[in-house]
Amino acid sequence: MKVQGTVRPLGDKVLVSDMDFGEQKTSGGIFIASSDGKAEGIVPRWAQVWAVGPEQQDVSVGQWILIEHGRWTRTIQVETASGDCMEVRMVDNQAVLMSADTKPHMLYRA
Repeated sequence: MKVQGTVRPLGDKVLVSDMDFGEQKTSGGIFIASSDGKAEGIVPRWAQVWAVGPEQQDVSVGQWILIEHGRWTRTIQVETASGDCMEVRMVDNQAVLMSADTKPHMLYRA
């Protein structure tokens, strides 16, 4: 789904971007996802808070949050004023495990 214009979350909702799926890119340009549906691929993911609703008190725009596996929506493509597209997802507020002011580095198992 692609959305043009302003997107604002309602209530205490949280929208994130830059969700870290641990993808690797080969020299030939092929993306390899870290999550292959097996147990070792089912891990929490970090994402950066892109927007928050007016009632959100726990996290703020720009923070990185760790979200329980699968507790986010599918991607929505948002076209910015500059014409760039961003991938944005809404997360389940009850699934936010922790927050950080800078991007944490996670190690993925192969």
